[in-house]
Amino acid sequence: MSLDFLAWPGASELMVIAAMVIATYSTRVIGWLLLRDREVSPRLARVLDAAPACVMMAIVAPSFMTTDIRDLATLLLTVAVALKTKSMPITVIFAVVLNGLLHHFF
Repeated sequence: MSLDFLAWPGASELMVIAAMVIATYSTRVIGWLLLRDREVSPRLARVLDAAPACVMMAIVAPSFMTTDIRDLATLLLTVAVALKTKSMPITVIFAVVLNGLLHHFF
C-alpha cells in the first residue's frame, strides 16, 4: 500500500496555503482596524456573525455540482455530522478525513 497521500506538500501547495492564510487574516485585521473604535449596531453584529457561514457556503457550494460519487457521499455524510454535532471543528475534520480516505481508496 502506497503512502503517497502522506507526502509533504510541494511549493505550489504551500503557496496556496500561504495565500489563503494571508487572505483570511488580512480581512480580519482590516475589519478590526476599521471597527475597533466604533459602536457596532445589533444589525451589523448579526451580519458579521453570519459572514463565516456565508464564506463556508461559497467554498462548499460548487462541490454540490459534482457527479463524483465520492464527493457527493462526503457532502451527504458531512451534512449529517454537522446536524448531529453542531460543531464546526468536528464537522470540518470529519469532512477532510472522509474525503481524503474516499479519494485515496476508491
